[in-house]
Amino acid sequence: MAIERVVDTSIHEDDHEEAIAEISLRPVTFDEYIGQKRLKTNLKLAIEAAKKRGDVMDHVLLYGPPGLGKTTMAGVIAHEMNANFRATSAPSIEKAGDLASILTNLTDGDILFIDEIHRLRRAVEEILYSAMEDYKLDIVIGKGPAARSVKLDLPRFTLIGATTQTGNLAGPLRDRFGHQYRLEYYANADIQKIIERSAKILETTIDADAAKLLAERSRLTPRIANRLLKRVRDYADVNGDGKITVDVAKRALEMLEIDELGLDPADRNMLTLMIEKYGDKPVGLNTIAALTGDEPTTIENYYEPFLMQLGMIQRTPKGRIVTDIAREHLGL
Repeated sequence: MAIERVVDTSIHEDDHEEAIAEISLRPVTFDEYIGQKRLKTNLKLAIEAAKKRGDVMDHVLLYGPPGLGKTTMAGVIAHEMNANFRATSAPSIEKAGDLASILTNLTDGDILFIDEIHRLRRAVEEILYSAMEDYKLDIVIGKGPAARSVKLDLPRFTLIGATTQTGNLAGPLRDRFGHQYRLEYYANADIQKIIERSAKILETTIDADAAKLLAERSRLTPRIANRLLKRVRDYADVNGDGKITVDVAKRALEMLEIDELGLDPADRNMLTLMIEKYGDKPVGLNTIAALTGDEPTTIENYYEPFLMQLGMIQRTPKGRIVTDIAREHLGL
């Protein structure tokens, strides 16, 4: 059975209090949003142009690994556009009627955010085509010979879609987004600034060197940085005076078993099993999942991206290969 990981980039379903706290850490303006300079530059231009025309912004697709701030950026766009922000997720839209209800309740200028948009059902997705392109809703009333198609006018709105898997997004849907941007992994310096900002909001004192240490082990991901900060803050409150120093941070990270590269026991276990069982041979995704007890999608979405970023895993047509960088790090 898979265990909960501190460095997991997904939002834990059973961690409601932390999710609420995380919302308070979210920046609401471009000035507060740290990192992603290229993305912010392009979006600022698009927003200013839309405001100057007195029109809504074109639809936006944000993609990239989880935890990098796609949802946060959607909220920032809504704030900068002075627009109402309506958020939902693709799995919660079970049928076409659900989406129709959401769309008909929008007002002019609203921003609709759909997280994990690649998981929309095909019947639901097709409703979005005319809604995004012509601001019209095509619905079918009745069944059988008596069925008839009705076209309703929709308010002019902006759809912001977020996805971790652009390859699974249908081409016709992807092509209807006028703006398509990838969020990149953050530099350690930006992660350190995020940690220091979050510590200030949480009213926690943290040394600059301690913030730098946490940044180096946050896997270049803001969500993990904030989660680590909270865990270390708990350790400092219980085992000290609440101040996060380098010594306190080191001891907390040692307890959490997060090494100097940000790898946790689950990462090291997966790499070790691949080396011990298969050596230099490529290993298939399903085989790795069987070794670790995780789902293949979990391996692909939450393990691999960062390990590939570090150069510890390579993808080949025959499977995944552990590199010499990983072997050296593990002492194997």
